[in-house]
Amino acid sequence: MAKDKIKRIAVFTSGGDAPGMNAAIRAVVRTAAYHDLHIFGIHNGYEGMIDGDLRRLDIRDVGNIIYRGGTILKTARSKRFMTPEGRRSAYEALQAFDVDACVAIGGDGTFTGAKVFSEEYDIPIIGIPGTIDNDLFGTDYTIGYDTAVNTAVQAVDKIRDTADSHNRLFFVEVMGRNSGFIALATGIASGAGNVVIPEVDTSLEHLIELLRLGVKRKKMFGIIVVAEGHKLGPTTEVAQKVQEAIDFYDTKVTIIGHMQRGGSPSALDRLLASRLGFGAVEGLLAGESNKMIGLVNNEVVFTPFGEAISNSKTPNRNLVRMAEILAI
Repeated sequence: MAKDKIKRIAVFTSGGDAPGMNAAIRAVVRTAAYHDLHIFGIHNGYEGMIDGDLRRLDIRDVGNIIYRGGTILKTARSKRFMTPEGRRSAYEALQAFDVDACVAIGGDGTFTGAKVFSEEYDIPIIGIPGTIDNDLFGTDYTIGYDTAVNTAVQAVDKIRDTADSHNRLFFVEVMGRNSGFIALATGIASGAGNVVIPEVDTSLEHLIELLRLGVKRKKMFGIIVVAEGHKLGPTTEVAQKVQEAIDFYDTKVTIIGHMQRGGSPSALDRLLASRLGFGAVEGLLAGESNKMIGLVNNEVVFTPFGEAISNSKTPNRNLVRMAEILAI
């Protein structure tokens, strides 16, 4: 769709929330206002799109939200949007508001739906990567990742005090069902004794051997950061097996959980969200469609949804090796 054909844009958040989503919404709204476009916010993601839950936004609606976690537009996962009937209802709702294009903020599930929808109804959509997992191909960082890592590092720093005081070994589980980005960064930044992530095969025997070496070196406490999707089994069971094999430590488990998804976004996430929100609107006006906007080597790039979804993105192996060496 040509630039002069786009007059009304809708923005929505979908899937899991991530710190910085509000900063992205703010950038989209203000950039649209600069270009004299009408901008609508869709509440509750694809569910709200199907129900026609849209309202006009202006720059006053996004004042003082750049520092807020969560999303003012709310978010939801939608089974109805997975059906042709649901997408038809969503399209009709957008037509009722004369919406010409959309900005979707979310992760791979959001972009999977956006790809199908854009192809079925020829509506331009640009996706902004908003997920703490940082697992989307086509961008070095996703919105929310940096804040999630900072939250996890702060938690590990506090746990270290207790570990040191009681000669304890802590397994600290962070989010990352299929991705070890948060765990790896948290482990390195917090000086953890080991990191266990889904992308790297680690045996329980190898982990126990490393811990025994630590005991020989009179290492009085330990912290192991694990991604929730690691392959050794439930973290509590792994900790129990380690306790049975090594009685030197009092072994504990801490699961940080959804704390990582909340809180005020970091400066880096606010900057990233602002750049991508601004770039999404400018990209639509330049004719980009059915693509995710991202930042690669500090430059804005557009990656087709199909590539962003299907291509894998894994942690840097040099960082994995470095984490092992620095944990000695």
